[in-house]
Amino acid sequence: MITTPTHGNARIIDITPGRVERALDEGNVAIVAGFQGVAQTTKDVTTLGRGASDTTAVALASALGADYCEIYSDVDGVYTADPRIVPSARHIREIGYEDMMEMAASGAKILHLRCVEYARREGVPVHVRSSFTDKPGTWVKDQAEITKDDTMEEAIITGVAHDRGEAKITVAGVPDRVGEAARIFRAVADEQLNIDMIVQNISRLSDVKTDISFTLPMADGSRAIEALEAIRDQVGFDELLYDDQIGKVSVVGVGMRSHPGVSATFFDALAKADVNLQMISTSEIRISVIVGADDVDRAVRAAHSAFGLDADGQATVYAGTGR
Repeated sequence: MITTPTHGNARIIDITPGRVERALDEGNVAIVAGFQGVAQTTKDVTTLGRGASDTTAVALASALGADYCEIYSDVDGVYTADPRIVPSARHIREIGYEDMMEMAASGAKILHLRCVEYARREGVPVHVRSSFTDKPGTWVKDQAEITKDDTMEEAIITGVAHDRGEAKITVAGVPDRVGEAARIFRAVADEQLNIDMIVQNISRLSDVKTDISFTLPMADGSRAIEALEAIRDQVGFDELLYDDQIGKVSVVGVGMRSHPGVSATFFDALAKADVNLQMISTSEIRISVIVGADDVDRAVRAAHSAFGLDADGQATVYAGTGR
């Protein structure tokens, strides 16, 4: 694997599978180390970061022209929610790349986002299966190729995902003038940190200032705080607030595009479950909310039931705690 030189978070540039092809031609089983590559410029060995084993498998499948790529986990496929939180979660036989990407980005651990992005770009179907059973898993493929299932055809929402690994930073009392938001997010970007949700509103401290809140991976919180403290005098904001006792809950489904009322159903379910919302973010096929850490499980169960995703039986988790 030829990669960029950023050790610890390198990106795949090219795959040269000649040795693997020769091994297969000779009837051998080729075992390839995932998550490793060689930098194109420095020739140093690099590692690819989180989710890189799955991404490696899909990239190699694409380079070899394989019909599909099988990835094994501790559950037999993708479910409408984490079966450890929602025992009645329903097994999904087929799911489109778009839905799977949103689920992965929203916290579903079964596949990493980079893996699904690569699979969609290269058109590689992915079969997610369990290491502990021979049951059919979940096929991740192009939406147009999905066979309609009578039990899922009317579903507006494909699944409910959650993520406990995020933190919220609020930059309070930012002067309400052109360019200050750009300075704030440039400082964070220069640290190579990825931001998820962003909310801006009138400051609680002054009507001529604004508060900007955003979420990012919890592991990156201290670096973001340091980067923002370094520009405090330039921007002139009043204070930084940090909170990692939060969780993100998301409902995902391509059916949102053609069905009104999804937001109302989601928020009504959370209200009935006595879940307070701190932030809201939407895309064409996803609605995400930030809630308190103690409210995550309750919010997931409430949303799952509200959209009729509960199955009659219980999902089986064979081992571990997910990928």
